[in-house]
Amino acid sequence: MTAVAGAAHSAWRYRWTVLGIATFTQAAAGFFVQGIGALGLHLQRDLHLSTAQLGLLISAAQLVPLVGLLVAGELLDRCDERWVVGAGAAVVGAALLAGSAAPGYGSLLLVLLLVGAGYSTVQPGGSKSVASWFDASQRGLAMGIRQAGLPLGAALASAALPFVAGAFGWRATLLTGGVVALLGAGVFMGFYRRPPGTAAPLDDGPRDHGPRASLRAGLGARLRMLREPAMVRIMLSGSTLISVQCGVGILTVLHLHERASVGAGSAALVLVAVQGAGVVGRIALAAWSDRGSSGRFGSLVLCMAAVLAGMAVLMTPPGRSPAVACCTLVWLGFFGFGWYGPWVAHVSESAPPDRTGFALGLAMSVNQIAIVVMPPVLGLLKDLTGSFVPVWGLLSAMTAVALAVSARLRPGNRPRPCGRHGRRGPP
Repeated sequence: MTAVAGAAHSAWRYRWTVLGIATFTQAAAGFFVQGIGALGLHLQRDLHLSTAQLGLLISAAQLVPLVGLLVAGELLDRCDERWVVGAGAAVVGAALLAGSAAPGYGSLLLVLLLVGAGYSTVQPGGSKSVASWFDASQRGLAMGIRQAGLPLGAALASAALPFVAGAFGWRATLLTGGVVALLGAGVFMGFYRRPPGTAAPLDDGPRDHGPRASLRAGLGARLRMLREPAMVRIMLSGSTLISVQCGVGILTVLHLHERASVGAGSAALVLVAVQGAGVVGRIALAAWSDRGSSGRFGSLVLCMAAVLAGMAVLMTPPGRSPAVACCTLVWLGFFGFGWYGPWVAHVSESAPPDRTGFALGLAMSVNQIAIVVMPPVLGLLKDLTGSFVPVWGLLSAMTAVALAVSARLRPGNRPRPCGRHGRRGPP
């Protein structure tokens, strides 16, 4: 009996290895895409691109996940995430390696579309793998650590890829990104294991009426999920906060330079601080959601309230002060980027046990719409009005609506302490 308990304890200690490989695979698969922004000058110069063409290039990898996240979620409910995530990361790597031989801009766009298709599996798949290994008391912290891998990977890519492009040309950056993505795929497929005592996913729906009845039953169950009030609130809060994240990420440097008269170099350093605050926020807020009496969604409500306070400062005269503007934007980085860890944990715990993958894919695909739509909308609003106030005002209005809807959800909805999503390891 002691030997069995020891073996079980050793198996559950493996969850930290799972967290490490999921975080690494997330960063590795998104390494090149997250670093494209830092390659803007090199790509414009070498490929003779306009600013609009460069923006389209950056958006190309974000288009396919609009549908790809839903497909990935369905696959994750039916197949072992080890192979779904690993295959997706491998597609990213293979596409980038092929792209290193791309003859020009059009081919590069196609490559990034394929990259987006592969990357669609990594985000929900990694989240599901972490959620299945960690119990309710640690799941928020684990999700926060994993989600912090993305901005950390972005920082590494922003530092490394411009150097590679300057020394060897832009094609070498695709080669580098491809190798890193394939390394992430190999690590995940080589080391990921399902939790002990967990059965492999099976196709859902009744089987005695044939595949068509099974498909209809599965589709009906998923459509019913869209009508659940909790899922509506999850999608509303996620799409709102990801819009805030996009706005802060895109406009921080411009706001500091134009409104607060901060030099371009100093403004860029503040953006690094904003991203760093987001890394800390993702871990700290997620860890707090494990222990706080208001649960996961209480952390999201706090983030939305903090965003409203920060936006109010930026829209008033104190927002012109360099010191106040810098501190406020770092505040927005902590809460406006840090919300993602508790949000992902909340999605995984709110979903039906056999629909976790689809719920993650659905919620993330709604976020993806905001990722694609909001940057040009915010930029156009700034160009038309010549002011940042309407931009921050729009984001504030969206946040206020989401906060008002979210207030209907009773506080204290703690995650289940046991069961499939509340699984605890041995003491």
